[in-house]
Amino acid sequence: MGEEYGRGREAAFVLVIFVLLVIIIGAGFCTWGC
Repeated sequence: MGEEYGRGREAAFVLVIFVLLVIIIGAGFCTWGC
């Protein structure tokens, strides 16, 4: 019952971290030479 919900939350959590990393890395590259 709670396993599917936990899996969905875990996937969403990983997705949020991935997006944040991409934004931070992209901002860093823009700071050095955009």
